[in-house]
This record gives sequence, C-alpha cells and structure tokens, in this order.
Amino acid sequence: MSENLPPCPECSSAYAYEMGALLICPECGHEWSPASAEAGGGTEDGVIRDAVGNVLADGDTVTVIKSLKVKGSPTGIKAGTKVRNIRLVDGVDGHDIDCKIDGFGSMQLKSSVVKKA
Repeated sequence: MSENLPPCPECSSAYAYEMGALLICPECGHEWSPASAEAGGGTEDGVIRDAVGNVLADGDTVTVIKSLKVKGSPTGIKAGTKVRNIRLVDGVDGHDIDCKIDGFGSMQLKSSVVKKA
C-alpha cells in the first residue's frame, strides 16, 4: 500500500486506499480519481473552480450542467439554464455560488454543477 495517498476529500479520512484507477475511503464510501484530487476541483488553493476546472470569479455567467431538484418547487432547474452575475461565497454544505435564477429567485449552488459560459 502506498504511503502517499491523499486523504478523503469528503470526510478527510487518512485511510483511503487504491482500487484500480480509483481511490476509495472505507469510512464514508466516497470514490474519486487521483487526477481529480490533483486538479483541485475545489477550494484547496483558495480558488473556486467549475465542474470543468475553469476558475470562477464574481460577476461571471455560468451554465447549469445537470438538472437540479429545488425543494418546494414542482419543477427543478433544468440543465442548460444560464445564471448571470454570480457571487462567490463561503456557503453551507459546499454551496459556494450565490446567485439569482429567473423563476426561482435567490439561491446558492455548488460549483461542481456549473460550467463557465
């Protein structure tokens, strides 16, 4: 077993192990590829990136890449919806984009479900 494996990005467990091309956490069951851990799909270096790896900034326009359910709404946010003038925040539960979506109002999104337009 390699001693240089990164901790789990979900629960920070140090007991991750390699299985084929994936790294697996035995504590929370999260699976991820070592390439995505190195690419920094989050805020490790203080920069927020979209699902593709582009750096996001305040005022950017992004596109939602997958349909999202919205609590209290019979319809969700459809893939392909453009969101203009985003604001980057330290949100709750990984939500790091504050925005206003037409038809839904003000809400927070995760950077992993958007791509820069």
